[in-house]
Amino acid sequence: MACFTAPAAAAIAIAGIKKKIPPKYHIEWLTTMLWGGVVMLAVEHVTHGEVVWYPPFLTAMENPADIPVMLKEIATVGGAMTIAIVVAWAVMAVVANNMAKKRETRTHTITA
Repeated sequence: MACFTAPAAAAIAIAGIKKKIPPKYHIEWLTTMLWGGVVMLAVEHVTHGEVVWYPPFLTAMENPADIPVMLKEIATVGGAMTIAIVVAWAVMAVVANNMAKKRETRTHTITA
């Protein structure tokens, strides 16, 4: 219903603090991955008629009884997706930093 709002909220929060994060963490990768997940899920929800182009935009908001179900989906599915994206980004950042260190070590060994 609205699980894409969880990674969207994370992407917005990270965009607000991104200038304070050192480049070695490749935070732009994380924001790109989060926004990619948001777009993918939003398109999926639009094609299934769960998101519409007129208010209230989320079809679950039309019936107040569906709101708790929607919030649970945001927390469980959206939260799980956000965590999965963050874990994938963390692995990518660690691998990239380790490769950069190895490359730097080889360069210093060859020139020394």
